This record gives sequence, C-alpha cells and structure tokens, in this order.
Amino acid sequence: MILVTGATGTVGRELVRLLPADVPVRIMVRDPAKASGVPSAAETVAGDFADPRALARALAGVRTAFLVTTDPSGEHDARFVGAARTAGVRRVVKLSAAAVLDPEADDLITRWQRASEERLRASGLEWTLLRPRAFMSNSLSWAASIRSERTVRALYGTSANACVDPRDVAAVAARALTGQGHAGRAYTLTGPEAVTAAGQTELLGRLLGIPLRFEELTPEAARAGLSRRCPEPVVEALLASARRQRAGAKAGVEDTVRTVTGRPARSFRQWAEDHLEAFAPVTV
Repeated sequence: MILVTGATGTVGRELVRLLPADVPVRIMVRDPAKASGVPSAAETVAGDFADPRALARALAGVRTAFLVTTDPSGEHDARFVGAARTAGVRRVVKLSAAAVLDPEADDLITRWQRASEERLRASGLEWTLLRPRAFMSNSLSWAASIRSERTVRALYGTSANACVDPRDVAAVAARALTGQGHAGRAYTLTGPEAVTAAGQTELLGRLLGIPLRFEELTPEAARAGLSRRCPEPVVEALLASARRQRAGAKAGVEDTVRTVTGRPARSFRQWAEDHLEAFAPVTV
C-alpha cells in the first residue's frame, strides 16, 4: 500500500495518476470532498497531520509514503515521521526543495526543509528526498492579469530560474515509490534550461498570438502583494529567495529527471502549450 499526502496539490494529484493501476493507493486529505479528479481506485481517508489517530488510520498497512507538508514549524513532518515509524512504514519519499543545498539560503522555509530532511534521515526509515526548483505552474499566478490586462508583473524579471514541470517531479516520485535503488538518494529536479519571468512572458505572448507586457515590480510592491496572502516570516523568506535568484543561485540545470525516468525534463514551452487555455484573454 502506498500513501500519498497532498494528493489534491500540484504534485500529488499528478502522482496519483501516474502510479501503476495494480498498486493499492491510499490518499490522505483533510476534506475528502475536495479529492475530485483522483482515480476512483484510490482509497480516500480523512486525515490531518495534527491528529495522531487520523495519522495512525491513514498509515495502517502502508509500506511506502509520499510526504508533502506546508507547515514551516516542522511539526507536521515530525508527527508524520513518528507515526510512520510506529506504523511499520518502510520508506518515505519526501518533497523538499533545492534551496537546502545552497549555503547562502538561511530563510525560514529553507531552514524548515533542512531540519525536516535531517529528521527523516535520522528516523531509521528508508528515505528518498525530492528537491525541485520552483514549479513552472507558479506562472499560473499571472493568468488573471494576462487575461484582463495582457500584463505580467513580477520581481526581478531578468533573473533566471531552472524551474521544473510538476509532472516531472511526480514522475520521479512514482519511480521512487515503486522502484528499487532509490532509498538513501536525494534528487535535485530542474527543467532543461533556466528561464526568466520576462522571457516566459514573451513566450506566452507568442503562443497566445497577442502582445504581452512585462512590468517589473519593486521590492516594496512585491512585499505588499505577498503580505496580503502570507504571514510576515513567509513573506521575508520569499523575498530572500528572490534575491538569491537575482544573484544566480537558481540557474543551475540538472539532468536528474532523465536519469530517473529515462526521458528528458519538459521545457517551459511544453508546459505552457499544455496549459495555454488558462492564460487566454477573455474576448467580448
């Protein structure tokens, strides 16, 4: 039995689709009603990282688990790893972040991921770490302004990021959960090239057949926008991450997707072509 946490999220939803049909799969979600689009063969259980009994139920009979958490305190990671060990889980595949390898990265989010990785490595469980760069799907945050204003607004628009298609992260996760030779491995996952927000804007405009404008945000404007949806420590972590990107820390490309799956990582162009409808301006 494979347990997938975060099954309604960016990577988890793709992962459930990729797992072999003959492998029993259980997904843990806070609200099972939100698990739309998940294959019917998957067993759905209600669970919460803060609920020990729910975790125990979700982990009963599980041999391998995919762990996605969003709590920067690290408590959710700690509770899950402890419950997995008690339940007799053999291997945990954890979604982490590429920034943990950057000695200059010391923000809240990176410290959390480093500590959570270390906790898992010290747990006695088999482990595999997935360390992606930013997801290409993050550009969906531009969809509303592209549709209504034909404009993209972003901070440090000429800074490069070797962002990765979430489908490729899911493909690597599926191999790590079902195959051999992945225990004790840490995989840094990137796309095939580093791209910039300004370059992505230009490409989206070409694919849509319309001119798009890129508008550089000031750090103050970026902070104000982030503050409307994130707590202050997370805002500071995201701004620090953007500054590291501006300094070139996120431009490196790895061929790990090909190494693990046997095929190259998808380009941003491929991702955009598959999601172009989300950006199409409203016509009247």
